[in-house]
Amino acid sequence: MPNVVIVGAQWGDEGKGKVVDIYTEHADEVIRFQGGNNAGHTLVVGDEKTILHLIPSGILHPGKRCIIGNGVVLDPRVFIKEIENLKAKGYMQDDSQLVIDGNVHIIMPYHTNIDIAREEKKGDKKIGTTGRGIGPAYEDKIGRRGIRLNDLIRPDVFARKLQEVLPEKNFYLEKYLGKAPLSEEGILEEYSGYAETLKKYVGCSSTILGKSIAEERNLLFEGAQGALLDVDHGTYPFVTSSSTVSGSACIGSGVGPRCIDHVIGISKAYVTRVGGGPFPTELLDEMGDELRNAGNEFGSTTGRPRRCGWFDAVALREAVRTSGLTGLAITKLDVLNDLESIKVCTAYSYKGEMLEQFPRDFEVLRECQPVYEELEGWQCDISEVTKLEDLPQAARNYLDKLVELAGCPMVLVSVGPRRDQTIQVSNPFLQG
Repeated sequence: MPNVVIVGAQWGDEGKGKVVDIYTEHADEVIRFQGGNNAGHTLVVGDEKTILHLIPSGILHPGKRCIIGNGVVLDPRVFIKEIENLKAKGYMQDDSQLVIDGNVHIIMPYHTNIDIAREEKKGDKKIGTTGRGIGPAYEDKIGRRGIRLNDLIRPDVFARKLQEVLPEKNFYLEKYLGKAPLSEEGILEEYSGYAETLKKYVGCSSTILGKSIAEERNLLFEGAQGALLDVDHGTYPFVTSSSTVSGSACIGSGVGPRCIDHVIGISKAYVTRVGGGPFPTELLDEMGDELRNAGNEFGSTTGRPRRCGWFDAVALREAVRTSGLTGLAITKLDVLNDLESIKVCTAYSYKGEMLEQFPRDFEVLRECQPVYEELEGWQCDISEVTKLEDLPQAARNYLDKLVELAGCPMVLVSVGPRRDQTIQVSNPFLQG
């Protein structure tokens, strides 16, 4: 049966949660494989909005098993609050619906304190992190000094590891960042309580998924952020701290690459970005404000206003290549409803040279100027259209242009936040 990976094809916030929610109907299990609670997926079912930060979007469907893979970093406070909110809304009444890999790394209080203090210290040179401790947690993972969920649920192991690492963290907080040290006793007491809640969800994602693959169950892998924020392939250093391209689905869940059948990239009909870093098509004028307001472009996790710009085909082609996209889902097409004309970036101009491929050199990218093609707008409401052929011709022309420039077929178009405001062109789970 088909196994599908969903990734962001821009700088994140593309609407992956809605697409995952739609495809979950055809999946048996949904797996989150990287990132932490710096990502937020907003889902609208009927008139009810649900924002998820760690738990896979598939949790809104009864009978679907959701797995948090080993590639995720987990803040217990956020996770437990998320469970409480879901249960209060009537979801996740069966705890066996959710599994957390025992090897996920735990975000500790010193991670968040260091994250926030570092950004303060950088002043106007800050990266623009969410301050959720994601980067410092991944640093400890790579530095082999992290605390994993399997450690947390063993009181003696947790106490020993905390005792080993906390003096170093307190020294760094006090002597370099000028912040107050943290209490070992306080952390032990607080996090031991979290361990009691979390231990019933612990499992091994690799073992579970290996069995599911053998039984030919449908798997849906859910990524966070976007391809251009990948720590290796993105606009470094203005990136996230994990790998956001499709290959991370295998590493962050413990399955082999041969089990992946389709990779769907999610892209807005325009582009947004949060935090610092180069953004060639950014609009710093009234049009940027218009897109932000029409698209409600404010972070679901942080509330920060997003930077907005015209669609960037150069950047999208980078995502198509690095993630091996087999299909493209275009979201928020309806945000462009009122525009008389719409611009699409087809290439970059750099010191008189035309670039059709995304430059990996940060210093080059920051000096690139977008080369635009202008298309006619449709200037009517498309939010209730359910078939591609019922869209205005100008809207269809716009979509055709995006597909042509991306070199990737379109599988879905979103024309509003609700589940039913979706045009499904083809479904990867029904393609074999």
